[in-house]
Amino acid sequence: MTHEINLPDVVAEVRSNFEAYNVAIQSGDTDALNAFFWKSPNTVRFGNGEHLFGHEAIASFRSGVWKGGGAPRKLEGIQITTLGRDFGLTWALFRKPDGTGPTSRQSQTWARFPEGWRIIAAHVSAVDI
Repeated sequence: MTHEINLPDVVAEVRSNFEAYNVAIQSGDTDALNAFFWKSPNTVRFGNGEHLFGHEAIASFRSGVWKGGGAPRKLEGIQITTLGRDFGLTWALFRKPDGTGPTSRQSQTWARFPEGWRIIAAHVSAVDI
């Protein structure tokens, strides 16, 4: 099997969605955040204190327990890799803008669907390095 890796236009599309997702995180826009995830019971999101299986569980968490919106964070170490025209992976490190506290890691698996790019799996964790 041969894949076209990192086609510039596909990388730009994934980056645009990745950036829009992170704007929604910063603003606490739960509706936008929920819309970025694939509406499927097969969608997965692991966080610092939660293991969420299925879009319904992710949306419920975002709309109820989650209190992450508005917390300033500085993204760094962003890496995007795409395979073909319909699959992409993003990784990033983030921390408080002043550099204090733990470094957090964010990884997302993106796929193109008829309705647009959606996250099918995500993982966020913090570590003191």
